[in-house]
Amino acid sequence: AKPMKHNSPTLHFLFYSLFIVTCFINTASAQPKTGRFIDVSLGYGLSFPYDDVDIEGGGFYAQGEYVFGISKWLGIRPYAGVILTSDTETDDALGIPEYEVTAKAFVLGGKVRVAAPIPWVAPYLEGGIGLSLGTLRTFTPVTDITKNGMTFHIPFTVGLSLGRNNRFALEYTYYYHPTADQIAGAAAIGISIPVK
Repeated sequence: AKPMKHNSPTLHFLFYSLFIVTCFINTASAQPKTGRFIDVSLGYGLSFPYDDVDIEGGGFYAQGEYVFGISKWLGIRPYAGVILTSDTETDDALGIPEYEVTAKAFVLGGKVRVAAPIPWVAPYLEGGIGLSLGTLRTFTPVTDITKNGMTFHIPFTVGLSLGRNNRFALEYTYYYHPTADQIAGAAAIGISIPVK
């Protein structure tokens, strides 16, 4: 699978997100890293093929996770969310997509997070397994696949928890869809909310 493209809209989104999070970082309340809490993430959705071609979709991403913090470095995270991407390029003559790599799906599953319990900037990795419910379209010069309904995916996330109590997050999250030859994902920001 090819790495996520770091195109200009994505870099701008991350820059502005980091600025906003930095402005509010000092107002973060205490966040236990063990126990239960809810993580909410919003971001710029992306979809691109396994093929080495410059075709991708862009759009909206949102996800919620119910977190069971087992220790300061390990947590179990059932999740549910949505990713909606559309074509970013069209045929100039006809005004219709020539090729497309799009995702319009509800995602759910479970992940495990392994994190370095460091105040202010704590890196983490997540992996697991899940399902996508919706439509995945991968149409490139070498691939033509449409998946409707339910298909499995492999989630993978790399990110940073920010703030003295690691309440905020910046992350790249990926959903590998082997049966659709597509990776959907997002550049996202998140916040943790303790469950009383």
